[in-house]
Amino acid sequence: MILRVLGIASLAFVVLFLAPIAVSAALYALGDRHRDWSTADRSSAGLLRPAAEQREAVVRVFAARTVRWRGIFATHCWIVVKPKGADAYERYDYTAWGEPIRVNGFVADGRWFGRVPETVFAADGALAEAAIPKIRKAIAGYAHSAYGDYRAWPGPNSNTFVAAVMAAAPELEAKLPTTAVGKDYPHDGRWIALTPSKTGLRLTLGGYAGVTIGWYEGFELNILGAVAGVELRRPAINLPGVGRFGAPLD
Repeated sequence: MILRVLGIASLAFVVLFLAPIAVSAALYALGDRHRDWSTADRSSAGLLRPAAEQREAVVRVFAARTVRWRGIFATHCWIVVKPKGADAYERYDYTAWGEPIRVNGFVADGRWFGRVPETVFAADGALAEAAIPKIRKAIAGYAHSAYGDYRAWPGPNSNTFVAAVMAAAPELEAKLPTTAVGKDYPHDGRWIALTPSKTGLRLTLGGYAGVTIGWYEGFELNILGAVAGVELRRPAINLPGVGRFGAPLD
């Protein structure tokens, strides 16, 4: 009986974790992996209207594959806000170089060193306007904002930062992709806590492993930063490396 259970668990691990990462690695090997990141395109991907034409308040979370081989496993997330009537967007990234929290260090919807980003969360109008003060407060009070705090794995990294900030505005119901490695790192020091949407619970062992169950987050299993899971609210399957397959988020 024990051997049978171990066999099923081993097969599930191969199918849900190892195989998707192998597929992602193969796609990376077949893609344009030799590009020079220092000269890569960082221009606008055209995901935002010109700020002068967008009079309503805006909140966006973008994600793009990380640089070089790390893109096999992970995406880099960042936050963009624009208050009502403002003439410019504000972009916030958390990086390993320079100021840990970079403000407008890159084009708001720019390519991430050649990688075209995707919009993983969007809010406009009154909902965004009400959330922006909470987002700014969370950014100003982020616990890991000193030089040397950044750790690519298991965190705190760029995705830990975005997860912490969005948790300050749970009414937005934002959900980071499971490829956002580091999103489950306990930025507040709590290994057991509510999910960012406040609709469930997250148990994490320092970001190295954990389980998340929430109405917006679905069920997620984290093993060494790789996350597999299912969503019921908007039916979907999430796999390490390759990402989400299912109903649209909108």
